[in-house]
Amino acid sequence: MIRLVTMNVRHALADDGRVALARLGDLLAGLGADVVALQEVDRGQDRSGGADQAGALAAAVGALEHRFVPALLGPLDPPWRRRRAPVTPPTGRPGYGIALMSRHPVDVWWPVRLPGLNLPGVPPLGVDEPRVALAAAVATPDGPVTVVTTHLSQRHPWKWWQLARLRRRLRHAPRPLVVAGDLNVRDGLPARWTGWRDLVHVPTYPRTRPWIRIDHVLVDGEVTGAARALDLGISDHRAVVADLTLRGSAVVDEDEADDAWDEVA
Repeated sequence: MIRLVTMNVRHALADDGRVALARLGDLLAGLGADVVALQEVDRGQDRSGGADQAGALAAAVGALEHRFVPALLGPLDPPWRRRRAPVTPPTGRPGYGIALMSRHPVDVWWPVRLPGLNLPGVPPLGVDEPRVALAAAVATPDGPVTVVTTHLSQRHPWKWWQLARLRRRLRHAPRPLVVAGDLNVRDGLPARWTGWRDLVHVPTYPRTRPWIRIDHVLVDGEVTGAARALDLGISDHRAVVADLTLRGSAVVDEDEADDAWDEVA
């Protein structure tokens, strides 16, 4: 069994208005996840004390490997200083985006740019922010699995175009496939749109009195599992914990794997 946790962490903002990064790290560590997928993660931002949140949380959960992919580079305030991040961003600069961390080796990392309103080097228009996804080929004790995290737009029709792009990019990615994150798409619509199966069947937002399901764990291929949502007392989303069973993970040779990941890129 492989345990995955996904959460929109809202830069570890607690109910008292303070950033509680250490507490979030302890809570995530207590869940015993093999893979952790996070959204709304800060790096070097004043509002979160300049911390490398992905690095701190990866250390807290005992991750062997992790990656942070910013959707935005530069300070979040003032807004005209924000820039859409390149697919392969420079290290060390302030950013805001998504993170993926694993307690098992990762053979391949692939960031994926998703369509949106904003262009490279052009300040966001105030109605949305750039969107990205991050895919990883994780070598677990139960076999290989492709894990993807993303945070889709709140806006129509961008969220649908982004989900369509992700489905197309991942059509040749090695299976089993797990796509986790805040999709900003309600209830059963992501599963119907992609043809993938959703393991989340409970509301996840807002955290204190959830009534809609916008955080999802979509799977494809020989993988089964069950998911639950937990109130960690941080962010405005609940954390989703999914226990996955990999069945008959496909073994591909190196050339086939390279071709598959070329399609994702």
